[in-house]
Amino acid sequence: MATDYDAPRKNEEELSEDSLEELKTRRTDKQSASVDEDEAEAADSFELPGADLSGEELLVRVLPAQADEFTCASCFLVRHRSQIAREKNGLVYCKECEG
Repeated sequence: MATDYDAPRKNEEELSEDSLEELKTRRTDKQSASVDEDEAEAADSFELPGADLSGEELLVRVLPAQADEFTCASCFLVRHRSQIAREKNGLVYCKECEG
């Protein structure tokens, strides 16, 4: 938000003159600006423009781990053997998790 540095500012006397009720009103006005919304309800009503994906099925072909791959014991991603940082107690860790 931009600040107008040329606008007249309140001095200490004017600041102390603000009533307690006025300050409470300002605070409740700021708080009432937020809207409580149920995320699940909002997601249900959201639709992608021009796409009806209700009848779609995702088909993914899952391959077993290859001989030159390993699964990191920290991030559980399948990595190439060249990404091995260390092996401890039979568990293998990738360079990103150890870095």
